[in-house]
Amino acid sequence: MPVNRSSYYRSSKRSLNVKFSRLSRLSSDYEDSGTDDAPLIYGDTTGFDMDENDHLVNKRYRNPNQSRIAYFFTDGWSNLCSRCWEKLCRRRKEYKARVVPIGLEKSSDIKFPKNVIRNQKYSIITFIPKVLFEQFKFFLNLYFLIMASSQFIPEIKIGYLYTYWGPLGFVLFVTMCREALDDYRRYSRDKEANSQKYKKLNRDGFVTIPSSDIKVGDLIAVEKDQRVPADMIFLRTTEPGGACFIRTDQLDGETDWKLRLAVQNTQSLISNVDILDIKAQVYAEAPQKDIHNFVGTFKRTDTMGEEDSLSVENVLWSNTVVASGTALGVVIYTGSETRSVMNTSKPQNKVGLLDLEINTLTKVLFFAVVALSVVMICLKGFVGPWYRYLFRFILLFSYIIPISLRVNLDMGKAAYSWFIQRDKMVPETIVRTTTIPEELGRISYLLSDKTGTLTQNEMIFKKLHLGTVAYTPETMDEVMAHLRTTFSQQQQQATQQPFLGPTTTPTRSGPVRRTVVTRTFEAVKAIALCHNVTPVFENEGSTDTSSDTEADQQSQQKVVYQASSPDEVALVSWTESVGLALLKRDLNSMQLRAPNGSIIGYQILQIFPFTSETKRMGIIVKEEATGEIIFYMKGADVVMQTIVQYNDWLDEECGNMAREGLRTLVVAKKVLTDEQYQEFETRYHQAKMSIQDRNVKVQAVIESLERDMDLLSLTGVEDKLQEGVRPTLELLKNAGIKVWMLTGDKLETAICISKSSKLVSRIQDIHTFGVVNGRTEAHLELNALRRKQDAVLVITGNSLQVCLKYYEHEFVELACQCPCVVVCRCSPTQKADIVKLLQVHTGKRTCAIGDGGNDVSMIQAANAGIGIVGKEGKQASLAADFSITQFSHIGRLLMVHGRNSYKRSASLSQFVIHRGLIISTMQAVFSSVFYFASIALFPGFLMVGYSTIYTMYPVFSLVLDKDVSAEIAITYPELYKELTKGRSLSFKTFFLWVLISVYQGGIIIYGALWLFDEDFVHVVSITFTSLILTELLMVALAVRTWHYLMVIAEAFSLAIYILSLAVLRNYFGKRLEN
Repeated sequence: MPVNRSSYYRSSKRSLNVKFSRLSRLSSDYEDSGTDDAPLIYGDTTGFDMDENDHLVNKRYRNPNQSRIAYFFTDGWSNLCSRCWEKLCRRRKEYKARVVPIGLEKSSDIKFPKNVIRNQKYSIITFIPKVLFEQFKFFLNLYFLIMASSQFIPEIKIGYLYTYWGPLGFVLFVTMCREALDDYRRYSRDKEANSQKYKKLNRDGFVTIPSSDIKVGDLIAVEKDQRVPADMIFLRTTEPGGACFIRTDQLDGETDWKLRLAVQNTQSLISNVDILDIKAQVYAEAPQKDIHNFVGTFKRTDTMGEEDSLSVENVLWSNTVVASGTALGVVIYTGSETRSVMNTSKPQNKVGLLDLEINTLTKVLFFAVVALSVVMICLKGFVGPWYRYLFRFILLFSYIIPISLRVNLDMGKAAYSWFIQRDKMVPETIVRTTTIPEELGRISYLLSDKTGTLTQNEMIFKKLHLGTVAYTPETMDEVMAHLRTTFSQQQQQATQQPFLGPTTTPTRSGPVRRTVVTRTFEAVKAIALCHNVTPVFENEGSTDTSSDTEADQQSQQKVVYQASSPDEVALVSWTESVGLALLKRDLNSMQLRAPNGSIIGYQILQIFPFTSETKRMGIIVKEEATGEIIFYMKGADVVMQTIVQYNDWLDEECGNMAREGLRTLVVAKKVLTDEQYQEFETRYHQAKMSIQDRNVKVQAVIESLERDMDLLSLTGVEDKLQEGVRPTLELLKNAGIKVWMLTGDKLETAICISKSSKLVSRIQDIHTFGVVNGRTEAHLELNALRRKQDAVLVITGNSLQVCLKYYEHEFVELACQCPCVVVCRCSPTQKADIVKLLQVHTGKRTCAIGDGGNDVSMIQAANAGIGIVGKEGKQASLAADFSITQFSHIGRLLMVHGRNSYKRSASLSQFVIHRGLIISTMQAVFSSVFYFASIALFPGFLMVGYSTIYTMYPVFSLVLDKDVSAEIAITYPELYKELTKGRSLSFKTFFLWVLISVYQGGIIIYGALWLFDEDFVHVVSITFTSLILTELLMVALAVRTWHYLMVIAEAFSLAIYILSLAVLRNYFGKRLEN
């Protein structure tokens, strides 16, 4: 159907006018509200929620500053092949929920992945193809492969095969040996893990099977200090309380023990074998990455249909370690479906920026070779088989691109790694990736974790505030006195008025004004009860305590508090120091020891653990002596302010403690009647049995209790900084490195640490990015950020996600202008995405540093990943490129070793390129003088010797050179700014060396032909000697700090050449006569 163009244009113009008028009205409205004219695209402003599996940035394959043609010829073709392979040959696996039978229940025929660990990169079949692909995807190696292969063609052969295949074969052989050794080590580790023995329960008792034979539905027993082989539901334990501790440091990076609860239905059975005689089934949700949540149910089908809800407290994730007792569980996920494997990302092969720059320069040299060959053919004339002559000229000038460049750089990097590990100023530093030490000298952004990296993860109780009175470490004796007074009064009342029975319905006659003694006692008691801490008693000696009572045994043992948070351990340890100690705890009860030695028993009715969403934890206890039911709660001030009764001091004191760098917790309580609790318990059980939206329903029931609670106290805990953090951060900032702190902690704590560590200076303002849920809110906050000058940005992960969804480019541009950025409430995946975000938008080199398993993704995504061996385990250290023992070592690592590695690699590569350019220039002049004949100036033996025994040692000795001393590099960190600009190896320095090479090569060959015209038969020895002496002299002139090994290298090379002139005189003469 024909289109009326005029009507089409008129309608389009009208629609555009309508859109522009709407935009103008909207922009005028926002101008009235004080916003700037930031780019804005109006649309849906619905709420936005972020999960820890979400990505902050979409995957990009091309740098926005790179042209499409340049991208295709560099990395585009390999990315294209990879994506085609993924789409054609790899199917996206769909995970489904499952029902796992137990005992006599019929099993299904569904197949699940094998429970094997495989970290190998290669197999026997794929080893050679993959290694060759990884090597020949670099233009340098691919070029020499083509050149070497051409020597099999007789028409264009110009030398011996060994002159081309020898160096190339040596490079490939060394690479294959290194890759084979690394992969064999991975194979050995995998084999050791897969062959670990575990006990499987069947009708004949326990049988021993390897980890690789474990299947879904198997009943596996895991003993103390043994690794959990697969994800299991915790059914039974040898611990009397029906609970055990596990260590999760290799899963989430936290060294604190976690408490896991056995399913009550199976724990109550007489023996383990009885599990095989019941009919039960476990419903497990579909496999996912989230290690902090689990939804499932346990159902008995042989009784009245008893059904219990299962949460993360009933699950033993794989790669965790049982810390107490023996645990028996049923396997629900194996192999690739376990949480541990799903949260492990395959490390990418990191390539340094220097390698990419050299790869670009080799392409320039290749075009120079082709251009020079074409010029020679043009001058010679297109006569005869000119195309054959063209290829021979390309072969003659192929030494412009030296294959020894790759060998020298790899050997240099190995030397730099050895220097780092031998440095006594940074003891116990390990270089795990020896291919990128020079990246340490090009860092523009440092992304750091907080807990355990900037801080020691050691919590010390510092302050207790009751509203009208505050207690510090200097006045804690007053707290002890108040507690002794309270318990002595209670003891007197108990002797005067004997206990007649528990009051089943405690009543309150209204608010009663309490004294300081009473309020102090209530606060300390709440802190001693509201936690998830369990005391573990360890024997101090080997004495026999079998005949002692439990109290006597505990008095002879050392108590160690275990909890999922070091804050809780610090609080409970403080209550013990003031006289109210946690004596015993199991699943259903808790005992406290008073200052007068009496034991106070409590029954635990419910526990509501702390989560990052709720930011609070609660517990409902019943005092055995009085029968009083109390709901205690503690949490962050931002959520507790709306839960507690009105007060006029909480907000102000929280701000004061935050300025002191303390982590704050608000403590509150609420007294419940029996009727209130029974009603709550009924609704709570119903919510826990829901499979759909369980967490939402459970939280709604809990929130019904969280109203009008009595505010008891505000606590302040200090997280001590790592040694040398403040001067190190100051050093990095003076070096021009921008530091971003990425933490999963709350916003207030992140601000506290950024101030106490001097990451934020006193003169800098802090701009806290507001909570945004839509496009309009994000626009307003970005405008507010734009008006801030030299302000530190503090933003939450959710707000960051919304900004990047609508205004990715604008946000990154504004954030990079800030002197520092603090991102709180970050999941491990989001930390890695922030690293990629900076790499994509800025093109700068990034460095990530952390100490826990939750930092592994960030470390692996950065151009240089640094792991700290700390209290959160060694997972980050093992996955990192560089491993250090404390944060302060990063200063010397970057300022000294990063500088030296980059400077030395740049100088080394330029000299190797110069070595090839000068000899190719001499070849070009020689061919042009002799009527453009494609004949080699030097025989193959001399060509190989020139790049090896004659000049290799002096050139390689440049790895010992340094422009400034380590003390100067540390004292003047501003010198580091020059390195990030990449001026040591650039097109400017490259073309300067090209001119030097052309000049020197021309002078040598023309000088020999002019000065020694009568001795022309000796032109080879004359020019080659001049070439060797020129190279040795150039190395000597380039050295800035002499080392005795440099002198030895120069003298040794000169002696070797003089000796070869004497020994190979006949060879030279025979060559010259021909």
